[in-house]
Amino acid sequence: MNPDPFPLPPDKVSPLEWTGDCLRVLDQRLLPSRIAYLDCRSAEDVAEATRSMALRGAPLIGVAAAFGMALAARRSDGPAGLSRAAEVLRRSRPTAVNLFHAVEHMLSVAHAANGDFADRLRREAEAYWKRDFEANRTMARTGSALLKRPCRVITYCNAGALATSGLGTSLGMIRYAFHEGKIEHVYPCETRPYLQGSRLTLWELMQCGIPATLITDNMAGHLMKTRPIGAVIVGSDRIAANGDVCNKIGTYMLAVLARHHRIPFYVVAPTTTVDFSARTGAAIPIEERNPDEVLTLAGQRIAPAGARAHHFAFDVTPRELVTAIVTEKGVVRPVNNKKLKEVVVRR
Repeated sequence: MNPDPFPLPPDKVSPLEWTGDCLRVLDQRLLPSRIAYLDCRSAEDVAEATRSMALRGAPLIGVAAAFGMALAARRSDGPAGLSRAAEVLRRSRPTAVNLFHAVEHMLSVAHAANGDFADRLRREAEAYWKRDFEANRTMARTGSALLKRPCRVITYCNAGALATSGLGTSLGMIRYAFHEGKIEHVYPCETRPYLQGSRLTLWELMQCGIPATLITDNMAGHLMKTRPIGAVIVGSDRIAANGDVCNKIGTYMLAVLARHHRIPFYVVAPTTTVDFSARTGAAIPIEERNPDEVLTLAGQRIAPAGARAHHFAFDVTPRELVTAIVTEKGVVRPVNNKKLKEVVVRR
């Protein structure tokens, strides 16, 4: 019997459903107004769901990629035939390193498999999914321990159950800390232009009964100056070898504000998010999306005809602005290459 059963209830809506021959993906573009699923029966389907942002969140993208490889294996005559599916998946989003980790892991499993390699990849995808979920539970507990007294926190984008196999990274920490009485109120930033904070994070917080008030992205500094904010808690899409953190565009701005106001800035991410091949954050590719996503809102143009816009999807926060990185293997603090390696290599 487990002496420490996980106290939080299961999530009410799952971002993925696996039927054995189809990956059902919650279309997050429709939330919170409608719940609908897309049926992915091939690696190409998974890649398109990822590219279109029906499926999003670095850990979840990795899990879905693992299932994409398993689906491809059903149609392939051997491990060598998986290379095209792997490339299709890699091209879907360039920044989230979990995607590349999952694809490479599944390729290595395929080449080492004996007998029915398609069945082996199916079972490995299911195991990959379970490992991500268990990592979230561990990070939730570990991160909560960093908060010593009840406080109000700011979070950004969406790194909850909708971005992972369940519970979440940064939002998982917030949920667990709320359960332990350490969080009084959460301020999610709306997160332009996709509004993941207002559409997804606020929805998750309300589903969990956690007191929350939405703020615009440019309101965070004022809030830090005028309210007793105890921490800023965010996720990550890729962490460089030196500890620089890549996350949704606008995270860097929050980190600078938090440092100015002497507020702890915590990053919560599984070790699959760490990319030791990127020496610093400068080596991380930053995705640029269609400028029309900035120039329009709900299908309506909000800028003059002929106007141009930048649409960088991510930015990099220098390690010196990060108080600690919470992983399923422990806390990286201080944030540097030596400590990051020490934590990641733990079993």
